[in-house]
Amino acid sequence: MRAVVQRVSKASVEVNGLTVGSIGPGLLVLVGVGQGDTEEDARYLAEKIVHLRIFPDADDKLNRSVLDIGGSVLAVSQFTLWGDCRKGRRPSFVDAAPPDRARVLYEAFLHALRDRGVPVATGLFQETMAVHLTNDGPVTILLDSRKSF
Repeated sequence: MRAVVQRVSKASVEVNGLTVGSIGPGLLVLVGVGQGDTEEDARYLAEKIVHLRIFPDADDKLNRSVLDIGGSVLAVSQFTLWGDCRKGRRPSFVDAAPPDRARVLYEAFLHALRDRGVPVATGLFQETMAVHLTNDGPVTILLDSRKSF
């Protein structure tokens, strides 16, 4: 699984002009499920994300996690994180998991985040969404569960 994690002061996601998820301070996480990903990948990413020390402490050092600040996560499914642009000009998405499998692992990821005590808002799986955010920092981190084991 891959994730783009952005520290935000606020973020929201709309579908057809209606807000379906929003948070205040916390993390916007774009998450993509790839071929061969498992529940272990979902748990690994959730654990890593909730403990990432990317929020400032009293000395302005990045020493606090989303848990430490009492923040939230807005998690948005994004299969395009698996786009391969090495050949040609149109991305190939053959490495992205099929929708049925991706949905199961995306939901496992959400469950793992919630199990770790973080309030979670979401977009809608397999829908066209408008994501709005106020990036704080900016701080943006790329994670890939396959580069962890």
